[in-house]
Amino acid sequence: MSDSFSSLLHSEKTSWNCNSTLQGHSQRATIAGLMQIAAAAGMNGWSWGNAGNASKSERSGPRRGKLMMLLWIILSSSLCLMVDGQLRISPETVQEWAVSFGKEIAALSARYSGAKLLQKKYKDVEGVVKIEEVDGAELVKTFAEEMEEMLGRKMKSVKRLAEAAEDADFYHDYNETMEFDYYNSLLINKVDEDGNALPLGGEFPLEENEHFNKLPVNTQMSNIQVPTNVYNRDPDILNGVYMSEALNEVFIDNFQKDPTLTWQYFGSSTGFFRLYPGIQWIPDDNGVVTFDSRNRNWYIQAATSPKDVVIVVDVSGSMKGLRLTIAKHTINTILDTLGENDFVNIIAYSDYVRYVEPCFKGMLVQADLDNREHFKLLVDELHVKGEGKVKKAMKESFKILNEAAALGQGSLCNQAIMLITDGAMEDFQDVFEEFNWPERRVRVFTYLIGREMTFADNVKWIACNNKGYYTHVSTLADVQENVMEYLHVLSRPMVINHDHDIIWTEAYMDSVLFNTQAQSLLLMTSVAMPVFSKKKETLSHGILLGVVGTDVALRELMRLAPRYKLGVHGYAYLITNNGYILSHPDLRPLYKEGKKLKPKPNYNSVDLSEVEWEDTEEKLRTAMVKGETGGMSLDVRTSVDKGTRVMFLKNDYSYTVINETPFSLGIVLTRGYGQYIFIGNVSVEEGLHDLLAPDLTIANEWTYCETDIDPAHRKLSQLQAVVGYLTGKEPDLDCDALLLQQTLFDAVVTAPMEAYWTALMLNTSSMDDRVETVFLGTRSGLMRFQRYTGIEKRIAKSFLTSADKENMFTLDHFPVWYRRAAEYPAGQFLYYMPRQETRDIFRDYEADYSATLSAEELELELQAEEGGRQRREADDDDVEEEEEAGRILIATTAVTVTVGKKTAIAGAIGVQMTLELIESRFWAIAAQPNDTDCSKVEGACPLRCDSFDIACYVIDNNGFVLISKQRNDAGRFFGEVDGSVMTTLIRMGMFKRVSLFDYQAMCKMNSHSVSSARPLLSPFYGLAAALKWFLSNFLLFLLEFNICGFWHSDHFADAKPSFSVSSAHKKKGDILQPCDTEYPSFVYEPSVKETNSIIKCGRCQKMFVVQQIPESNLLLLVVQADCDCSRQFSPINMEPKEVKYNASVKCDRMRSQKIRRRPESCHAYHPQENANDCGGASVISLSASLFLACLSFSALAS
Repeated sequence: MSDSFSSLLHSEKTSWNCNSTLQGHSQRATIAGLMQIAAAAGMNGWSWGNAGNASKSERSGPRRGKLMMLLWIILSSSLCLMVDGQLRISPETVQEWAVSFGKEIAALSARYSGAKLLQKKYKDVEGVVKIEEVDGAELVKTFAEEMEEMLGRKMKSVKRLAEAAEDADFYHDYNETMEFDYYNSLLINKVDEDGNALPLGGEFPLEENEHFNKLPVNTQMSNIQVPTNVYNRDPDILNGVYMSEALNEVFIDNFQKDPTLTWQYFGSSTGFFRLYPGIQWIPDDNGVVTFDSRNRNWYIQAATSPKDVVIVVDVSGSMKGLRLTIAKHTINTILDTLGENDFVNIIAYSDYVRYVEPCFKGMLVQADLDNREHFKLLVDELHVKGEGKVKKAMKESFKILNEAAALGQGSLCNQAIMLITDGAMEDFQDVFEEFNWPERRVRVFTYLIGREMTFADNVKWIACNNKGYYTHVSTLADVQENVMEYLHVLSRPMVINHDHDIIWTEAYMDSVLFNTQAQSLLLMTSVAMPVFSKKKETLSHGILLGVVGTDVALRELMRLAPRYKLGVHGYAYLITNNGYILSHPDLRPLYKEGKKLKPKPNYNSVDLSEVEWEDTEEKLRTAMVKGETGGMSLDVRTSVDKGTRVMFLKNDYSYTVINETPFSLGIVLTRGYGQYIFIGNVSVEEGLHDLLAPDLTIANEWTYCETDIDPAHRKLSQLQAVVGYLTGKEPDLDCDALLLQQTLFDAVVTAPMEAYWTALMLNTSSMDDRVETVFLGTRSGLMRFQRYTGIEKRIAKSFLTSADKENMFTLDHFPVWYRRAAEYPAGQFLYYMPRQETRDIFRDYEADYSATLSAEELELELQAEEGGRQRREADDDDVEEEEEAGRILIATTAVTVTVGKKTAIAGAIGVQMTLELIESRFWAIAAQPNDTDCSKVEGACPLRCDSFDIACYVIDNNGFVLISKQRNDAGRFFGEVDGSVMTTLIRMGMFKRVSLFDYQAMCKMNSHSVSSARPLLSPFYGLAAALKWFLSNFLLFLLEFNICGFWHSDHFADAKPSFSVSSAHKKKGDILQPCDTEYPSFVYEPSVKETNSIIKCGRCQKMFVVQQIPESNLLLLVVQADCDCSRQFSPINMEPKEVKYNASVKCDRMRSQKIRRRPESCHAYHPQENANDCGGASVISLSASLFLACLSFSALAS
């Protein structure tokens, strides 16, 4: 058989040709292996035959020959298939495709954009322009001086209000029976069932005003808002409102002197709020007005100096039920009165003392928004147990405050202990003798919780003997008013001294004042000043009348640092004395919860080091917080296109302090193009002619002319204002001469592009309607664009519309296509697919809205989001249309001006087309015809991208797929499509992984529950515990029970919390909380032009070839498609990962005290202060026998 089998193998009739795919040593080795397998199979068959039936062996010979013939055919066929599975892809063929495709798309982009013509036009004017180097130090100084002047005007307005209010009070005699009608902002323009005006209402004219976010206002009069829990005809309210009527004239006069002023107001210590201009106040969904000006940061900071506060709460068994609820609400209300210049800690006590946050043991932490919210979550988890030992808690509190003062930590100003309890039974006088007397440096404020007043004298004694204040909080409704009393006590030294300190708040959003979501999400700062009583008879009482103030929208402040002076990647930013961001283009203060935008819990305590995170040693932060003037350089990684693409920049930082404020200003200029600015000049007549072209717009968010001073100008767009000024129709406008000069110059140089684009459109035979829009932008914010395709056929319907902020000039940034083109060689086109919002994996729960968005722009964003949601809920056809809208491609290139050795960016030009257009061009190129001469080709031939065993991709320099056979691959990261090839490219150095960090992220909370129970060790122990509980509660009941009090008070009234607890019912997994994340970006290494490799994947091998597409940022990948490597290589995704910190590291981060600059003034003591005004309580009697019995039982139980 061996001879016949050998002859069979070598016969011509049974020889098999697998064409050119069987080549080389490896193929021959594979054939030999298969022969051995076949021979072995034949021998085995022979032996099996003999073993089965030796007598029939000769008859089975012909059958075995046929069987072996069939086996060989099968194995040979398998051989061909296997070798095809290891096919060779010709790098030369792939290179030819890449070169052809590169030429095709370059010609397409150049033709439809006219980029070469624009570059020539700027080249022609190089002889008449001059390029100047930007001096960052000088620029930041100029910006700071302009901001100082603007903020100074606000401070003068506030001073005039304070003087007027104090004078009005000085000449006003309090009238207990006063009757006075005023305009209540909640009741104006409303009628009862009979059509009569409501009391305190009446007709109050309102007119929509551009300056006040298009709200209906009355600029001739202020009106009054009173919280629902304050009686609007209380004598204190009526006297205060009557007295403050004098402010109306000052409000109007201030607004006339400084038309950029926004809201002016007076918050009274009695609870009412006078606001100018007058508005219609909108209550919440329950018809309640919860806004209380005394809770606002501007009021609290102006009314008191910085303070260190230790909150001590009783969590003994007697505090169960409603009392604990009231205590928690009291703590949260106290926390709401603290700001970033204050420091705090919270201690809970029963049998022992414990910190609600063990990590903060023995120290004070800054009372910023982040820490306050953290404390609130912990307070919500407090439970009652045991008996109250207040003495230990007070000792611990004094130790914290004393140690902070000794180490120079905390505010180094006021110090206070807030004791929240339902009674104090211990002998605690020696604690105060040891730690606080005789100086009484630490004030102690006491809050007696519950309806019973058995221990009121003890609790009051603590406050009155430590320069504090005692209040009785019996219901949830009492909390607000009673907590506010401590602020008036702390303000006494300042009032007696008559020190009018002007304060500036951190950034905040006033989510209560305005009646639309967009208006309520505007970031602002406030300047405020306290108002005192100047009457001599009340001097020692230090009576605070209230606080006056005005708001400054941070958007308006940042207009004073014009974008055009900072270059393509440059920007300006502001921080506070605590290092927190006031304004920064990378600040993202909002996130999405369901359908609504909400401020993040820590939106106004984002530190500079969390945004400029490349400043690892915090040198920049330290210098700015200290109020220094200087500069430094940093190599930074920054992301564009919704965080998906990374750019490497060398940034020069310049910074200085803004005098008379706690703020510091910084600017960033990027090395290279950001260093230079070029200046050209043309006549007004020539420039104005081209400025009126229909295809031209200018950046409406930039300030070419100031339109907010004269009310008649407020409805003008920036282009209308510029034209009006240049034509002499609006000579009173204040315009930026340098910016107008640059704009006119750019209008003239770019004017020929309109004719070029129009000529293309008229030549319909050569037009492809898949090229939809051509556009250009210049450093002056000028844009020209032409729609080649009508709206009905256009896929990218929102591109370059007012809602398309990413691609327009804004107050914060240049368009993304402009920024990306600036970092790519001028003259070469850069191609990319814009990131779609619906596929934004980076900030799924966030809104990427800057601090400088206007109310109108936020409204557009909200409408767009709602429109997107409705489309997603529509039928399949609409969904397909939305998906198709994402299949667009942008090609963009930079245009430069060179004078000598200096080069500046003049602008960028590009074209937006459908993805289908370049797909069709690519598939036509990437397919060798069947009659291709394959004789000199090593590898598969003819090679076609439409073949089933070949996968072809065009990806960009960040690894995103532009072209693939699978339509849904477009826009995806290639690592998600083929992890094996992307992993190999990274290993080979063709792509580099870059880690980026986000310290403003929002992550879902991990669901977890902690349960602990103390087991009953024996029946006796259980009985003893039950007996102890019964006796303890019975004695407390006897002590608290008072027949007279029971008769006169409703002890059975329902207690309903005045605050919402709906969020408590959310699943923890659905709650979003601030977190830190790391996310990758990938970037192509351009020095590697081509490569190919074979990936071993178990039983098969995958070959791929990569070729750079010339004159572009694109790569062509041809990959063997019939070898599945998904088991050996996982997909590479770009999802952010939360940075997890272990308990020790997390605690260290929370405890870390960053450098900060303390406010300059402190008012903690005055010898004339009347400390006897320390709160009141009704006279009560105490059963001595019951009191002693309770003390005895407590001693035994302990």
